[in-house]
Amino acid sequence: MQKVPLLATPEYLEALNLWNRGQFWEVHEALEPLWLRLSGPDRELTQGIILLAAALHKAQSSPTGGWRNFDKALKRLEGLPETYQGIQVRALVEEVRRALQNSLQCRPDFPLL
Repeated sequence: MQKVPLLATPEYLEALNLWNRGQFWEVHEALEPLWLRLSGPDRELTQGIILLAAALHKAQSSPTGGWRNFDKALKRLEGLPETYQGIQVRALVEEVRRALQNSLQCRPDFPLL
């Protein structure tokens, strides 16, 4: 049985759509059931993305809370390659960092290959 790429799963397709609309709490909700079923690097990636989305959501009401979630995300993503599963991991981290530094004045892109 061939494994379905993460970006082809219904959960990731929904999460990308929500991310592009700026609905970051909903990104977390869309990915969490999948995250619970994953293991290894796929699980770390998905948890990192969930935490990045949580950082963006939390920063709307508490900048310090946003940075705390961002730091948690970094711990999950730091062992992954620059690109993984079709996602430009490092570029995604930098997009979120830039959005947090600019008090969410710009919506971060979700960089894909």
